[in-house]
Amino acid sequence: MATVGPEGQATGTAGATLAGSGARPGEANQTGEAARPGEAARPGEAAQGEANQSPGLVAHRVLVLGGARSGKSVTAEGLLAGSPQVEYVATGAIPEASDLEWAARVRAHQERRAPGWQTRETLDVEGVLSGPGAAPVLVECLSTWLARIMDDYGVWEGVPGADGELAARLDTLAQAWRATRRHVVAVSNEVGSGVVPGTVSGRRYRDELGRLNARTAADSDEVWLCTAGIPQRLR
Repeated sequence: MATVGPEGQATGTAGATLAGSGARPGEANQTGEAARPGEAARPGEAAQGEANQSPGLVAHRVLVLGGARSGKSVTAEGLLAGSPQVEYVATGAIPEASDLEWAARVRAHQERRAPGWQTRETLDVEGVLSGPGAAPVLVECLSTWLARIMDDYGVWEGVPGADGELAARLDTLAQAWRATRRHVVAVSNEVGSGVVPGTVSGRRYRDELGRLNARTAADSDEVWLCTAGIPQRLR
């Protein structure tokens, strides 16, 4: 079974400054100017100007990608730092009592959330995107969502019909993302840029996540890529 981090894991540490910008995560420039192609921009610089004027009332879809410890979660949180209320959708598995390292990672994410942010631990991302609500949504993250969905459908064990169920669920998520009327920021891991997984299941997960990221990006208003703690706006 593929293993990914909790609640959109493989992220930058709490309180880290954005390399090269001198800004703390969540500091926003209210000009609303978008970053030039290839230019590193502070998270929230473009999005808060154009999307947070009416939080949750105008559809605005943002995808934040990055590798392990790239700063993608801090960047995503910074994009919504000006919102007093956020619906935080945590898709990671609840840590077992014996897994202290996993629990510490989850706790670090929890401690960064503002008091007004409401956490929902659910895999029903489609339901959140399709449902009512004025508050922005932060999905943390698509990587853990996919791993757990593949596990639930029995993809790893080759359960008959599992591939069809997975494909249908991915279609449902894509449709919900495309049709949502909410301001939503989703985090996902960018995988496959380095070592080829040594197992069939690992390669399957890498390919499925790559396709999921591409589909989500295609219907996003903004796409960010975080590398070594530096966020860059791609769209």
